[in-house]
Amino acid sequence: MKLVQDISIQQQQKLLMTPELRQAIAILQMSTLELNEYIQRELEENPFLEEKEAEENVDYEKEAADNSDNSKLEDWLDYYNDRDIGFLNREAETEKSFENFFARRPSLYEHLEFQLRLSCKNRDELVIGNYLIGSIDNNGYLGMDLKEIASHLEVNLEQVEEVLEIVHSFHPHGVGARDLPECLLLQLKHYGKESFLARVMIEQHMDDLARCRLNKIAQALSVPVHQVQEISDLIRTLDPRPGLQYSNINEIKYIIPDVFVEKVEGEYIVIVNDFHFPRLMVNQLYGNILRQPDSFPQDTKKYLEDKMGSAIWLIRSIEQRRMTLYKVARCIVDIQSEFLDKGIEFLKPLNLRQVATIVDVHESTVSRATTNKYIQTPQGLFELKYFFGVGLESGYGREKVSSKSIKRKVEEIIAEENSLKPLSDEAIAQLLKKRGYRISRRTVTKYRQEMGIPATTSRKRF
Repeated sequence: MKLVQDISIQQQQKLLMTPELRQAIAILQMSTLELNEYIQRELEENPFLEEKEAEENVDYEKEAADNSDNSKLEDWLDYYNDRDIGFLNREAETEKSFENFFARRPSLYEHLEFQLRLSCKNRDELVIGNYLIGSIDNNGYLGMDLKEIASHLEVNLEQVEEVLEIVHSFHPHGVGARDLPECLLLQLKHYGKESFLARVMIEQHMDDLARCRLNKIAQALSVPVHQVQEISDLIRTLDPRPGLQYSNINEIKYIIPDVFVEKVEGEYIVIVNDFHFPRLMVNQLYGNILRQPDSFPQDTKKYLEDKMGSAIWLIRSIEQRRMTLYKVARCIVDIQSEFLDKGIEFLKPLNLRQVATIVDVHESTVSRATTNKYIQTPQGLFELKYFFGVGLESGYGREKVSSKSIKRKVEEIIAEENSLKPLSDEAIAQLLKKRGYRISRRTVTKYRQEMGIPATTSRKRF
């Protein structure tokens, strides 16, 4: 076979991901809080971007007519002639007052140290106590051996044990325990609910307690099963991780809805929440500089043009996000209007392809537009992804129903069951069949587990 070199032309279709396109995709996927942080960073880095104040009323048409020779600036002005980007309600800002400030909640260590200083009688106890609470993890458990602590501080083991008893009296109750049984027993002691039966169940039958094997515990301890059940109910009210009441205090995340839905005169109105980030505009000073290309070097001109393009593309991407989010939310609201009126039982099955077809975008665009986004509705606050779900066949010629509606039915049936004789998954499936929902026992089991509802034996009361 002879090898030869040749030149040929071949036509191909390729999708090139430019930096601008990647930025637009990333912005579409951001939540309101994430977009606000991103805009603040861009305001700091790009001199062409600035926040438009409410009192600014720029005559864009006049600016465009006076500067028609600058194509980039003209494109920007033409684009934003239809929509006022600069609305910013300064009057709605919260008035600064003393009530708007609050004190930082103490950490677990600070909370324990404050109690330690009030409880210690001498400096030695204070030193040992500080070492002990410094060895307590976020869950509230002591992570070091007492002998190791005594050796490190060069004190007697008895002294460390005495100070640990003081720590055990602190709030949150159960803190400083070395394992789960000790943590639960400390809480029972504090609440005055400690008993011999409770101690034995915690120390010797913890695994059976977790699996609700009450009959097995009753047989092993030769006591009535209803008495074991009472102790089990009491133990379940205790906190297995008391330290979490004061841990991760700075990681609290609040959900701000990305979309609001309100019913006005019988019609649902969709409002995209874009009030939490600033309105952007191109800085006029740098815009004027760009109109004088001969007054600075070529490198400076390129820098200004790049920043100008970046600023315009950012504003366009934010506007595109707003429109896409509105269209997707509008589509979901129109399809799920019965849910908004009557509740979860009327939630319809829905998938990304249906919404993408109606909105005339790709499925991936719908997926990005609904990722990490929340919608405030008359039925409550929901993630936009909540409205997507598979449909199940229903009887009597009815349409398909959403899996979430079936889950609510299962939850209602279990809530109404006789706790002395809880229903099996097969019995629940039969009840649903009588109500017109075709569902198998295995599907009932799957939904029950997804909702965190225990099995029949664990729900039984004595």
